[in-house]
Amino acid sequence: MRDSAMAARIDAMLDAEEAAWDGAGPPRAGTLHEFRRHRRPPRPVTVNFSGGITQTCWSVTRTNGSYRVIYLPTAGYFSLCVESDFGPLDIGVHGPAIDCFGSV
Repeated sequence: MRDSAMAARIDAMLDAEEAAWDGAGPPRAGTLHEFRRHRRPPRPVTVNFSGGITQTCWSVTRTNGSYRVIYLPTAGYFSLCVESDFGPLDIGVHGPAIDCFGSV
């Protein structure tokens, strides 16, 4: 799949998640607002996994200085990654993007 097609697919998944969260009361509304504030167009990024494994994934939020949300195309779900000197590091928090984002 070409990068532009993958980015469009990821954007569609994120749009669907946001639509499902719309109308939710506090505290979910605050999480959705913050997610939207940090959301960015998907872009490829190399992610580090335990055991020294790296994989090209897709960054979908800007970092807050400590964390960002990444899409793992081979797994088909999102991950919360911690920022490190070597790039984003998968910390094992997986699932829907907004839920990953809201876990910190």
